[in-house]
Amino acid sequence: MAKRSDIDLEALEARLKARRQELRRLEEVTEESRRPVELDQSRVGRLTRMEALQDQAMSLETERRRQVELQRIDGALDRIAEGDYGHCVHCGEEIAARRLEFDPAVPICIDCADD
Repeated sequence: MAKRSDIDLEALEARLKARRQELRRLEEVTEESRRPVELDQSRVGRLTRMEALQDQAMSLETERRRQVELQRIDGALDRIAEGDYGHCVHCGEEIAARRLEFDPAVPICIDCADD
């Protein structure tokens, strides 16, 4: 594929790597909140336990979303390394520069996103 002159590939790659580093740091910091909730009813009341379970569920969902974003970032970095970055993985057309500026990890063009 032809190299794109309408995007700053180095800047976008730097943004992707910085975001990946930030997500991995958050992953470490929030590990405690994803651990199983203890069943000791004598220490914690029923409502407090329900709140703890809800907090854990929210933390697990946040981690799931973080992992999805990491996969998208890794995919974008792979496309950069392979020389395919900036082109839709579905149709092969160029992804608009403004779309890449907004989300450097976006893998598809706006037309394919509408399908």
